[in-house]
Amino acid sequence: MNFLILAANGQIARIVENRILSEDNFQNINLTLGLRNSHRLASLGPKARIMEVDLTNNQDVNKAIYKQEIVFVDVVDHTKDNIITKNVIETMKANRVSRVIFANILGIYNEVGGEFGRWNHQFVLPGLQAAINSDKLLAKSGLDYTTLRLPWLNDRNEIKYSITTHNEPYIGVSGSRKSIADVILKIVRNPELYDKDSIGIADPDTQGKERPVY
Repeated sequence: MNFLILAANGQIARIVENRILSEDNFQNINLTLGLRNSHRLASLGPKARIMEVDLTNNQDVNKAIYKQEIVFVDVVDHTKDNIITKNVIETMKANRVSRVIFANILGIYNEVGGEFGRWNHQFVLPGLQAAINSDKLLAKSGLDYTTLRLPWLNDRNEIKYSITTHNEPYIGVSGSRKSIADVILKIVRNPELYDKDSIGIADPDTQGKERPVY
């Protein structure tokens, strides 16, 4: 299976990459990594294809997506006019690639309740509309998309999370990057999982907290 990670130097992306390259049950994955400065991942070169990709450049994105089967975008699209989301959708359609996993933020449906929901809304407000628009563009695209509504992230070693769908209240406030990577890899193993859906992911033990848990 050909799997492309865009914004491949992100912290979640690096966990996904390391697991794919080190665990036996991902030996069937042909990994391509697209990022703005390819030298940052040069050490992975023998095991993965490394490409310089500016996500705001349509030609760069098109070259990266060519012949891929699953695409993971490890960046929340806060760009003007959602150029990143539009480039990914357009080039995926042009290359007849349908499966995409796209990072986003919690709170795009006003689904986070309580004091934390109020605090989070204030904090994310400057980029909120672009994040909402990114999810809407994916939902209208006809692609087999999954929007990942990420919690406030921490670097804990544990993998523990609950998943809520787009029409359910968000559970939790924080979660580990390792947990998010685990969800992504489950989708890679089973691409029909959470197809055409937006999922919230967080550690259920943090439910009811008023601020992120680090």
